[in-house]
Amino acid sequence: MAYLVPSEFVTKMVDAGESKIFMSTRDTVIRAYMAGAILALAAAFAVSVNVSTGVPIVGAALFPVGFCMLYLFGFDLLTGVFVLTPLALLDRRPGVTIGGVLRNWGLVFAGNFAGALTVAVMMAIVFTFGFTSPPDKVGQVIGSIGEGRTVGYAAHGFGGMLTLFVRGMLCNWMVSAGVVGAMISTTVSGKVIAMWMPIMLFFFMTFEHSIVNMFLFPSGLLLGGKFTIMDYLLWNEIPTVVGNLVGGLAFTGLTLYATHVKTAPKRVAA
Repeated sequence: MAYLVPSEFVTKMVDAGESKIFMSTRDTVIRAYMAGAILALAAAFAVSVNVSTGVPIVGAALFPVGFCMLYLFGFDLLTGVFVLTPLALLDRRPGVTIGGVLRNWGLVFAGNFAGALTVAVMMAIVFTFGFTSPPDKVGQVIGSIGEGRTVGYAAHGFGGMLTLFVRGMLCNWMVSAGVVGAMISTTVSGKVIAMWMPIMLFFFMTFEHSIVNMFLFPSGLLLGGKFTIMDYLLWNEIPTVVGNLVGGLAFTGLTLYATHVKTAPKRVAA
């Protein structure tokens, strides 16, 4: 598996964050667009598997194929740059500024959304034969997902918002672990195994992933889901993005950096 020790792969995380901040606008947007599109297609695939088998764990076990593909191709998700780019700022890499980090986040968000939306429209066409007939079984399920995870949260008020935020945190704790997994090995098989495990966990547990939701909820609106664009933004996307940022950075990025780069002095023997 050619495993790298933590001090090595955490340094790679900081290097990757620095590289992404200085990447050209064109390359940043292209890579983000393709990442959003591939992850959206993987989400459609997983839902289709769940509907055809009736066994959710099967879809969860197969969903990571999209995540592995996009990271092996060198594409970027917002949930990943949330974790990597702040480390370059924290490490005081030359030329890295808060503005540069925020610029990267904005470009990746826009690219991810455009890619996910493209696939949402394409799959809606597939599910409805070009909008000439009602959605098929998979399309009906996707429509209901959007409704349940917007107005469903809103029905619980503050408790629903808190649950949504925490699910976003838990999601990117696992997704960012998958991002790190791509760095802990120098072989394709090792990278895939390390990425696969946390991504399967988050998907089966139905945690909230901002990029997956960029596909599911626009798809739901196209397929007749009974919720609005404002429901989607206020009762899912915005709190999910914030939860993804906090969870990934706090539980993965900062903890790994603090203990493997800024290591505390060793205790003196008594």
